Amino acid sequence: MWRLFYSVWMCAAVTTATAQLLPDTVRNPWLPTGIRVGTDLIALGKTFAQQPLTGWEINADVDFKTRYYLVLDYGQWGREETLSNGRYEGSGRYWRAGIDVNFLLKDPDRNMFFIGFRVGRAGFDEALTSDFAYEGFEPISVTQANANLRAGWGELTTGLRVKVVGGFWMGYTARFKFAPGVRGNEVFDAYDIPGYGRADRSTYWGFNYQVFWRVPFGKR
Repeated sequence: MWRLFYSVWMCAAVTTATAQLLPDTVRNPWLPTGIRVGTDLIALGKTFAQQPLTGWEINADVDFKTRYYLVLDYGQWGREETLSNGRYEGSGRYWRAGIDVNFLLKDPDRNMFFIGFRVGRAGFDEALTSDFAYEGFEPISVTQANANLRAGWGELTTGLRVKVVGGFWMGYTARFKFAPGVRGNEVFDAYDIPGYGRADRSTYWGFNYQVFWRVPFGKR
C-alpha cells in the first residue's frame, strides 16, 4: 500500500511540475508571431499622377519578443526631368534592411511607436542628353550614360503602425537619410539615387505612408 501511495504521489508531482514548466519552455518569446506585408501609398500616388518621380515599394516586418522588428523594404525608382538644354533619365531598384524598436509594449493590439535604423543599397543607370544649337549649324544632341552604378546610405527612422480592423494596418515612416556613396563608372556626377534622392545632398528627409496586411503564424 505504501509503495502504491508513493507511486501515485510521484506521478502527480511529476505531472504538476511538467504542467508548470511547459508554458515557459514551449513558448519561446523570441519566436515571431506574424509577418506584415504592405506598400507605400505616396510612391503609388506619384506614379499615377505622372510626377517626374515614379516607382513602387514593398515593405515587410517580422516581430521578435514584441519589442524588436526585423524590417525589409524593396522598391523600384525612376526619375525623368526636362532640363534647360536637354533631358535627364534615371532608373533602378533598391532595398533597405534594419531593425525597429517598439515602445508600446503593453498594447493588446500590438500597435507600434518605433525608432529604428536602416542600411540602404541601390543599383541604377542614368542618361543625360544635352542639346546644342549654333547659328549656321544643325542642332545636335549628345547623350552620356552612367551604367551599373551602385550606391549605399544609412537611415534613422521613426513612425507608427496602427491596427485598423482584422489583419489590416496603416502607418507612416519618417526617414533621416545620411552618408550616401556611389560606386561605378561615372561618366558624369551621379544625380539621383533610387531610394535615397539627390546624390549631391549629404542628408535627406523621406516620408512613407503605408498600408499593411498582417498574417499571423498561429498560436504557440
